[in-house]
Amino acid sequence: MTFSSLKDNEDLLVEACKQDLGKPTFETYITEVGWCENDILFMCNNLERWVKDESAPDIPLMNKLFGPKIRKDPMGAILVIGCARYYNCSSCMLMSNRAYNFPVQLSLGPFIGAIAAGCTAVLKPSESAPMAAAVMEKIVKESLDPSCYTVVQGAIPETTALLEEKWDKIFYTGSANVGTIIAKKAAETLTPVTLELGGRNPAIVTKHADPYLAAKRLMWAKTLNAGQVCVSQNYILVDKEILPQFIKGIEKTLKEFYPQGARQSPDYGRIVNVRQWQRLKKMLDDSSGKILLGGTMDEADRFLEPTVVQVDDPKDSLLVDESFGPLIPIFAVKDVDEAIAIANETHDTPLGIYPFGNKKETARVLDETRSGGASINDGFFHASIPTLAFGGVGSSGQGAYRGKASFDVFTHRRSVTETPAWLEMALSVRYPPYAGKLKKFQNMNDMKPNFDRNGKVQFSLFGWLLSLGASSKGGALTRYVIVVLGKHIFTLNKCSDSILTFNSRDRP
Repeated sequence: MTFSSLKDNEDLLVEACKQDLGKPTFETYITEVGWCENDILFMCNNLERWVKDESAPDIPLMNKLFGPKIRKDPMGAILVIGCARYYNCSSCMLMSNRAYNFPVQLSLGPFIGAIAAGCTAVLKPSESAPMAAAVMEKIVKESLDPSCYTVVQGAIPETTALLEEKWDKIFYTGSANVGTIIAKKAAETLTPVTLELGGRNPAIVTKHADPYLAAKRLMWAKTLNAGQVCVSQNYILVDKEILPQFIKGIEKTLKEFYPQGARQSPDYGRIVNVRQWQRLKKMLDDSSGKILLGGTMDEADRFLEPTVVQVDDPKDSLLVDESFGPLIPIFAVKDVDEAIAIANETHDTPLGIYPFGNKKETARVLDETRSGGASINDGFFHASIPTLAFGGVGSSGQGAYRGKASFDVFTHRRSVTETPAWLEMALSVRYPPYAGKLKKFQNMNDMKPNFDRNGKVQFSLFGWLLSLGASSKGGALTRYVIVVLGKHIFTLNKCSDSILTFNSRDRP
């Protein structure tokens, strides 16, 4: 994948996303084309530094003589799946092919990382965004060595056939249901997987939050790409004291975003296909909540207006199911305690969480919940930084990528040492016969605690010297003055080649 190949096909990618998703040109550029172009440049600017061997951290003084280091090796042959559909369960059928929402970024992002790490790779893009998939195939064919990189188009049969092959790593973006299927299949050959899944992400708006600012930022997160964003909030828990102001803030924001209405706006997308549109409509029909704003829809145009629904049951379908669309359920809570409890019960490991409030309240939310990432006083801003590691936790995914993490996720960190011949005398302790050697070995290798039986820390000059010898910091020659005893100054020299020397000299 080259920067020029993406640049030369920008117009085709923009048009493809418009046809597949009705995506506005601005959104396509900032979340798809420009994102991937910047990703390539970031890799090029930093790759030489990343691939270098690293000095191994926290190595005891004596073991530094073996030159321990971390070598960066490619994982090998990579399979990047931007979509996979299985029809053996209804939920998989409905929600599996979600990588269509950002078909370029979610496919080429990990693909670029695999290339940067020196791996070979096969890309299986989402069949639900066929125009974007076709352009990506064109780019790969024209710019990369076909013996190392290729694109496989198709749906169930093609994905199933790919999973029958032995890979060195599989990277999947989509639903937890299909992620489970892929992880089970990969386990048969002990193939590691990175899973970027979704979640029922909560936003929590406390009584100390600015209701208008919270409304504006959360509406940005839920109207971008017509709400088809795995990391956007799935529901909003609002303190009942500021609920009226918050709803007014939403109404004001939607008028600002779409003065002529969302349907007439060139800045509002469409649902990817009729099947997904029908799924969203069913979720809305099954909800017992009250529609406060929006609700207009048109199946022929795949249009679904941003729809704000006030619900009064934490088990409502709009809360317990992931909408992956412009449905905006709001649930009034009495305080932060109730909000945290509902969030944890709804999904204990969502992909993101978005608390709005003062520092004490937002800190509580982070302390008492788990999530793949979090944005305080904003909607998924952490996920909009291309160089910040992104990933889930628990059922929202495993592993992370983006920026340097995209290089790391396809890299095997290989520990390497080199034993000099002149150390043979010191190593003789490890060879049989062992008689009389255990005490010597213990003196050479056993660590001593710097605390007593009650846990009280005790100062040890020798232990302090050893801890300095295990320092993980590199750099040029550094001299540390350790202690002055009588007429002598004892110093420890740390060299750039990780060799430590200890000496003394007379005081002047």
